[in-house]
Amino acid sequence: MKLPRTTLILISLALGLGGFVYFYEIQGKTRQEEIKEKQQQVFSFTEEDIQSLMIKTQNMTLSLERSSQTENPKWLIKSPISQPANDAIVSYLTDLLVKGKSDRILSTPANRLGEFGLDKPQATINITLKNQKSHQLLLGKRDFSRSSLYAQTDPANQQNVNVLLVSTDFENAVNRELSEWKQPIKSIEKLPPLTVPQPTPTR
Repeated sequence: MKLPRTTLILISLALGLGGFVYFYEIQGKTRQEEIKEKQQQVFSFTEEDIQSLMIKTQNMTLSLERSSQTENPKWLIKSPISQPANDAIVSYLTDLLVKGKSDRILSTPANRLGEFGLDKPQATINITLKNQKSHQLLLGKRDFSRSSLYAQTDPANQQNVNVLLVSTDFENAVNRELSEWKQPIKSIEKLPPLTVPQPTPTR
């Protein structure tokens, strides 16, 4: 049975509309989510890319460098002392730098950075990669809900800058005493158990 011409036209229009919806709605939405995911990531390097870190807080400037040795510790404190670092503490920070994401990005004039605590940041993290490229992360104050932290990456002299909202875990990761950054002292080896002499049997 031959379909009427009008029916064929309607079928063609329906197929065309279906294709339009698929490519522009479904595929477009997936693409938007990929772009959004990329925009939310604070940095795009990996943990293995990081060669050294310099953390400046109000109390201290700490310099860390990846050890050239394959054994533990993986990180070394270079200043203010020279000593093996606590790998767990350093890994907590590097994990945040690599996997950390921004909940929101605010565009603001550079002369308003003081409102976010970024004119005098509570911490500055300088990151040097193995390929000699460098990045910087400034940590400002908490937002009004105190659930996020204002931050800025790789600041440049621009009229408008992007202010990120990141996890307060960044604040916890850098505001530490020097003793916490040091490799913990190994526990004292257990002494051999005392041998209690057995009583001599009496006849």
